Order: sequence, then C-alpha cells, then structure tokens
Amino acid sequence: MFSVEEQIKIIKKGAAELIHEDELRNKLEKAANEMRPLIIKLGLDPSAPDIHLGHAVVLRKIKQMQDLGHRAVIIIGDFTGKIGDPTGKSKTRKPLTNEQVLENATTYTNQIFKIIDKDKTDIRFNSEWLAKLNFEDVLKLASKTTVARMLERDDFSNRYKNGEAIGVHEFFYPIMQGYDSIEIQADLELGGTDQTFNILMGRTMQKSAGLEQQVALFMPILEGLDGIQKMSKSLGNYIGVSEPAEVMFKKVMEIPDNFIIKYFELATDVHPDYINKLKAELENGCNPKDIKLQLAEIITDLYHSKEDTIKALDYFNKVFREGAIPENMDEIQIPEEVETLQGVIPLLIKNQLISSGSEFRRLVKQGGVQLNGEKILDIDLVLIEDENVLKIGRKKFVRLCRNLS
Repeated sequence: MFSVEEQIKIIKKGAAELIHEDELRNKLEKAANEMRPLIIKLGLDPSAPDIHLGHAVVLRKIKQMQDLGHRAVIIIGDFTGKIGDPTGKSKTRKPLTNEQVLENATTYTNQIFKIIDKDKTDIRFNSEWLAKLNFEDVLKLASKTTVARMLERDDFSNRYKNGEAIGVHEFFYPIMQGYDSIEIQADLELGGTDQTFNILMGRTMQKSAGLEQQVALFMPILEGLDGIQKMSKSLGNYIGVSEPAEVMFKKVMEIPDNFIIKYFELATDVHPDYINKLKAELENGCNPKDIKLQLAEIITDLYHSKEDTIKALDYFNKVFREGAIPENMDEIQIPEEVETLQGVIPLLIKNQLISSGSEFRRLVKQGGVQLNGEKILDIDLVLIEDENVLKIGRKKFVRLCRNLS
C-alpha cells in the first residue's frame, strides 16, 4: 500500500504541469477511504502510428499509476476521429471513415498493451455515448462554453487572424472530448502539453454537470535522438517500442548526454528517488556513458525479455565498444564487373548506407572506413576477395558478396 505522498511523488515524476496537486491529494485520500481506484482517462486519436518512446511517455505514466492500484480508461475517439483533432493544425482536417477508425484503433490497442496493464484497463469507444446524443443535447453542451473561449486556443486564434477557414464542427472536438470525462467520471486525465485546452475542457464540462472536476496531468514532449526536435518517425530520430533489442539498445546509447535524466524520467518507471541519485552522480563527475548503459538496459528490458536485453548488451559491447565485427549484418550483392570500392558507391547509396559519394570519400579520407578490419585510404582499392566486410563510420557494417552467377 502506497501512501498518498508517495503516490503524488511518483505521479509527478517528469510531469510538465499538474492541475491541481491539492485536488489530487484529496482524490487519493477519498479513494483510499472508499477502497477504490482512481479512474485515469487517456483519449487516443485513432490515427494508429507505430508507437515510439515519444508516444509512450503518457502510457508509461499510466502504467506507473496502475502499479499504484489505479484503473485506466482508454477512450478511442472513433466518433471524434470523424472530425479529427484540430490541435496544432493550420487547416481543417479530412475526417476518417468508420473503416479507417476501427482499423487504426485495433492497430493502436494491440501496441499499447506492450506498455500498460491490460487487466487494469478498460477500452471504450466514445461513439458509445456521443452517437446517442440528440440535437437538443448537443445545443446544451455547446452552451457551456463560448466562441471567445474557443479562440483562446492558439491554433484557432492564428487561423482566425490569418483569415483561414475554421469549421464550426471543429469547435465541437474539445467539447466532445470534455463530455467523455463526464461519461466515465474521470478522476484524472493526462496527455501531452499540446492537449492542454482539450483536457481543461473536460474540467469545464464536468463542473457544468455538477461533477467533481478531474485533475489534469500534462507530460512534456520527448526530444528524439538528435536532442533537438520532437521524437518523430518521419525525422528518423525515434526509438520504436517494437524494434529489435539490439537496435533499441544502440539507439538509447546515441541520445545526447544532457538528455539522460529526461529519458529516465519520461521513458522508464524508475523511482524518482533513484533518478535524483543518478542526477547527483552526473553532477559530481560520473562518466555519462556508465549511466547511459543503465538507461539502455532498463529501457530495452521494458520491451524485451531479460535474455534479449543481455544479448543486446553483449552485442553493443562487442561491436560498438570493442570494435568487433558483428555476426549478422546486411549483405549487398555486387556484380562481377565491379572491381573496385569506387564501383560499390552507387550500391551503398541505393541501400541507404551513405547519402552520397562525397560523404563516403570524406569518410575514407578521414580514416573512417575499414575493409576486412583494415583502414582504407584509396577508394580505387581493388576488391580481391569474393566476400568482404565493409565498416562505414563507427557503427555501420555491410557484407559485400560477389555475384558469381
């Protein structure tokens, strides 16, 4: 049994903002007295991305609250998805069809249970209640807020100032999301900082219905491997939760040192007291790589078996710390007429191992390319063997196999 203060410490770990801590304390005390869990709400837009650690930030927080004994209600916005969340959009979004919504929702739910506890989770579709509202009900809901309030949202405000169209139906997205909180009687709703307006609308709607307002918990955006931009698959700076253990481990080791603590806070379930200990060690001159190795092992272990995590650690040490050649690597078949390394460059570009010939020549000149374990300084080097291992930079290996057919 966790004390109220201990629960608050864990819930607040890594959070950008909590509205309001005193309300959360009261809810936790009341729930403990009534021997019931808090209802934790998360609304998901059924766009079905492949989940990466950035998406997983709020899911990890849900898992932490489930471990404290609380229950999650994941609301799939199959009805709101027909409008599409206008948050951050500069124009009206094209609505999803019923088929797209259901297909995406299935894909998404299959992924989220890699993170949260299925036995402590209810999956709900908001069409269960929103589709039953009549026009009079809708008008009553619309009367609970104002156009001026809607235009407080940056995206709506900017579009209005720029003379860009805003569909009246778009105003109903936050209203419907707020109504979801009434329907499930949410105690706490969480989301990213980009969802502030929508989540606060839940508090407004609950208050108008005479219900106790939900606490709002906002989690920050997680930067990707570049340490600059939001983690994104399109930017290539992501760590996917379904990636092989070796890939996941290696990618975690690539994050900038100044993001180690943030990743501990947002991408792991490690207790905040231990994170504070690690922070102190880093401030006192501890080698960041040693702390990052812990981080890589912890994150990989969250999504893979202990055996796979150990193999990933061994693989990383062997390949990237000791410089050994890995057993498994990509293979490129080279035509018999290609005799020199120069002739392989187009194949390396085609297989996305290098971006250009000039990049490869620069690496060769800097001593960053090895053939069969030996540094090469001449791209006109003749490929004598029928099978060669090429190492490009510190981490890329490819086997060049001569096509003898």
